[in-house]
Amino acid sequence: MKNTPTDSVPILQDLIRCRSVTPAEGGALTYLENLLSTRGFICHRLIFRQEGTPDVENLFARFGSSAPHLCFAGHTDVVPEGIVDSWTHPPFAADIAEGFIFGRGACDMKGSVAAFAGAAIDFVKSSGKFKGSISFLITGDEEGPAINGTVKVLQWMEENGHIPDHCIVGEPSCLDTLGDTIKIGRRGSMSFTVTVEGRQGHAAYPHKADNPIPKLARFIDRIAAAQLDDGNEHFDPSTLAVTTFDVGNPAGNVIPSRAMAKFNIRFSPEHSFASLRSWVEAQIASVRGQMGGTWSLSVTEGADAFITEPGSFVGLVQDAVERETGVFPKLSTSGGTSDARFVKDYCPVLEFGPTNATIHQTNERIAVDELRATQAVYGRIIADYFSAEV
Repeated sequence: MKNTPTDSVPILQDLIRCRSVTPAEGGALTYLENLLSTRGFICHRLIFRQEGTPDVENLFARFGSSAPHLCFAGHTDVVPEGIVDSWTHPPFAADIAEGFIFGRGACDMKGSVAAFAGAAIDFVKSSGKFKGSISFLITGDEEGPAINGTVKVLQWMEENGHIPDHCIVGEPSCLDTLGDTIKIGRRGSMSFTVTVEGRQGHAAYPHKADNPIPKLARFIDRIAAAQLDDGNEHFDPSTLAVTTFDVGNPAGNVIPSRAMAKFNIRFSPEHSFASLRSWVEAQIASVRGQMGGTWSLSVTEGADAFITEPGSFVGLVQDAVERETGVFPKLSTSGGTSDARFVKDYCPVLEFGPTNATIHQTNERIAVDELRATQAVYGRIIADYFSAEV
């Protein structure tokens, strides 16, 4: 008798009904553990702690023990629901209306988790023993500090012999229609705070003061006008955005003693944390040489830039997406950061998931047809992966 396909719709509804607002587990990992363990997956609940950060529960589940090993990485934590009265359907009810499943996390990213779970369960059920293994790396810390989640699960996986050969992160990658975008990398992120110290004084006697504002303004104008690079085949030109310029001075007749500005750089692999810091320091030195002043610089290294070069794995996923959706996906490195930035240190990784039009919004939702189509794409990827050399 033919096996009945697994429907990802009720899986997603059950996951949405778990109030897993980061860092709360909310029952979502328990649900997944029960779902996967009863289908033959060996599950490990991993709780990580660090002083000053919330404890985080994570789940690693694997079927099989041999290579090739394909891992699906995702998260069940969600952002807060916001003003509940603004929702047309309760954010944790998982109501179906007008062909959509409504709820916080429907797209980001419980929908992808449900779709891949359904696809993996069906593959295991229909294939019996196959050469290779499928795993899930599910964290409860993606929307939070990202300290006690994926990065530490990966360390545990390495220590216990579970590093995959390839990984798909289920972030909602598509823009307008399912299948239009696969993300093969992400820009890096680096934040800077520049402070110039001066000497306070009366605005009527500027020669008796040391005004830090013109110095910092010259610097900001200089860096804001700079072109860091021209971009390349896979990355748009790197960007620099000034986010604050503050002097903390409410008086119109007082020259302040300090001026501070913050800015953020999003960059391609053509740059590094070290090279960008050196560039900023050189701009400070140039302006200081012209105008003087006492300068200080504080740097926060966010996510490093990375790319998974197109090859057999990327091509396999592109072909699978096109076969199921009729759309050949473009390769993108746009957007902010994701947990793929941690996975890339261990194996080739890409991101594919449903459309992202309503992520983090009131009335977040995913079309029932799109969810099932996403499951079909994941099913095709899994089947092709274990029948091909990648």
